[in-house]
Amino acid sequence: MNAAIPTPAFPPSPYSSAIGKSNVESHTLSVLVDNEPGVLARVVGLFSGRGYNIESLTVAEVAHGEHLSRITIVTSGTPEVIEQITHQLERIVPIHKVIDLSLTKRSIERELAMVKVRGTGEARVEALRLAEAFRAKVIDATTESFIFELTGATAKIDDFVELMRPLGLVEVSRTGVAAISRGPEPI
Repeated sequence: MNAAIPTPAFPPSPYSSAIGKSNVESHTLSVLVDNEPGVLARVVGLFSGRGYNIESLTVAEVAHGEHLSRITIVTSGTPEVIEQITHQLERIVPIHKVIDLSLTKRSIERELAMVKVRGTGEARVEALRLAEAFRAKVIDATTESFIFELTGATAKIDDFVELMRPLGLVEVSRTGVAAISRGPEPI
């Protein structure tokens, strides 16, 4: 006789329950920080330590004289989780400002991708035709493959990659989202 092994009754995690996922939104956070060792590790540690996922991460110095860098993070969560992430980021000492660009509705997001496609014959011609429609630039070509450079919204790059898949997609390299708010105000 096989007895069923009782499973422990753990409370559902807010990250895995169907209720918690029903209003999950993607947000782009722009974080202005001091350009010093360990800052990025502290920011990433905040996310990993609390079980938050980073979907895209871009970092670069933006004010050389002031030694300031801008971290652009794309993450997902409920509005409450995103608000909690924002408040926790603001408490990290070398962070000067945190802006949720998704809430401003006045921001521009772009991403750069390099897409390698293998192909000959009709598949090669079709890849070039689609690249032209997407305004992708050929940055390297051999008799058997192309590398396309494509800049645009994440959805545009996703669409291009999916169209290249049946034509001989080899690999993709993406920069992650860079975002900026519109208008004369700085971050």
